[in-house]
Amino acid sequence: MDFEDSPEEASYRGHVKAWLAEHAPRHEVPEDRALTENDFMEFARTWQASKAAAGFVGIMWPTTVGGQGGTPIQHIIFHQEEEQYRLPTVPFQVGVGMCLPTLFTHGAAEVAQRYVPPAVRGEEIWCQLFSEPAAGSDLAAVRTRAIRDGEAWVVNGQKIWTSYAHAADFGIVLVRTDPSVPKHKGLTMFYLDMRSPGIEVRPIKTLLGDAEFNEVFFTDVRIPDSQRLGEIGEGWKVSLTTLMFERLAVGGRPAQSPDLRSLLQLSRSLSGGDAIRDSSVAETLARFYVADEGMALTRLRSTTAVSRGQVPGPEASIGKLVMAKTLQDMCGYALEMLEDGGLSDAEDSPARMFKFWYLWSAGLRIAGGTDEVLRNVIAERVLGLPAEDRPDRNTPFNQLKA
Repeated sequence: MDFEDSPEEASYRGHVKAWLAEHAPRHEVPEDRALTENDFMEFARTWQASKAAAGFVGIMWPTTVGGQGGTPIQHIIFHQEEEQYRLPTVPFQVGVGMCLPTLFTHGAAEVAQRYVPPAVRGEEIWCQLFSEPAAGSDLAAVRTRAIRDGEAWVVNGQKIWTSYAHAADFGIVLVRTDPSVPKHKGLTMFYLDMRSPGIEVRPIKTLLGDAEFNEVFFTDVRIPDSQRLGEIGEGWKVSLTTLMFERLAVGGRPAQSPDLRSLLQLSRSLSGGDAIRDSSVAETLARFYVADEGMALTRLRSTTAVSRGQVPGPEASIGKLVMAKTLQDMCGYALEMLEDGGLSDAEDSPARMFKFWYLWSAGLRIAGGTDEVLRNVIAERVLGLPAEDRPDRNTPFNQLKA
């Protein structure tokens, strides 16, 4: 594993650092006031446009589809440095990170020419319509049905946990087109206009009071066959492209979330600075330090693989699994140290930040793969343990019990 950038990587990192230092601060989300959703989206669109103009969006995409023709390691370097600022990147993570690569990999050239540029500039937002009430961790179990009707498909069903569906202009959707074959073989992928007749988006209010996630209902929604991505029945293979890019789009510690430095600062501020001298506090902080270092080194392992032209392996699941749990545990411990002060909602109270991320991190343990699924991936594909028995794998989907 390489801990240092190559000369070329160091040069690129220096270029990125200099550009961010000049442009990022004025696009940061303010800490001293809450933004309305419209204001936040304006911040996000402006930052996205600024990055695009400077050539920092689609860094590793081919130039033929609107990318920069760079390397995966350059993509990683930029996002490592971008994470140092309080920037509004979330609304475009799914669309630019996962939907657009799927679109230009499996769609026609004219499709990429139409949809990639405006999304790169932040003018259009995309969402990913995958999860369903009965198909979350088991994505191949989707029940949203598409039936062929001439040159179009009629879609009926429901998706859930769709980030930014309420703000999205377009989306990619995985549907079942043939229930008479095993579940992985009867799926097809499409892209669609989120304003199509028959689409209803219902926001899901979270514990934090926001509504970033949504339910999406399809009632006789017509999607032209020309908007199909890949062959009929090959939707699972197409979705693997999306999930492969997801490894690079999500999985790291969220920007601005508390880290070990936050806990150290808090412990030094309590009991006149004596809290950090308590042996039990020191022991707990040491455990968090080990977890943080382990995550950092695991990410470096994946980064090293990318820098050598390899694809990040299943070990990337380790970082995501540990990161989400560690973040939640750290925030919970901070609230314990604050005792009664942990109940405060005052703007200047440290409890406000730790409570926010304690609740938010609970969702992280589900999004992008639940803890249970990630443990299976690590057990089977990293440690080489025997795979779980999957008796439904070769059974026609319409013969499976609901």
